[in-house]
Amino acid sequence: MRKAKIFYNKILAGSLIEEGSNNYVFTYDEHYYNDHSMPAISLTLPKLRREYRSTYLFPFFYNMLAEGVNKQLQSRQFRIDEEDAFGLLLATAGNDTIGAITVKPSNDEFIGNN
Repeated sequence: MRKAKIFYNKILAGSLIEEGSNNYVFTYDEHYYNDHSMPAISLTLPKLRREYRSTYLFPFFYNMLAEGVNKQLQSRQFRIDEEDAFGLLLATAGNDTIGAITVKPSNDEFIGNN
């Protein structure tokens, strides 16, 4: 299981968990959810009090990843399999992203090796 914290303009917005190779969960942080001035992070992930579950990495997060040659370079540089979208997201979406969302590994991010 791997975990990530999702930030909106440096404010904790929620968590993203990879429970297995085909099981992803996103939930909004309680404080973020209760702050009515804060928007949903994506139109596809409305700000609701629920768990969003998917058998693949949510398209919103997957679209934050590089493609083509850039993806190959990042994969080699960080020694992460090109097919490990969650691993690449953790390695590359922590700073300097397009938009307000950043993704940081949770302190207990590597609980097992998937």
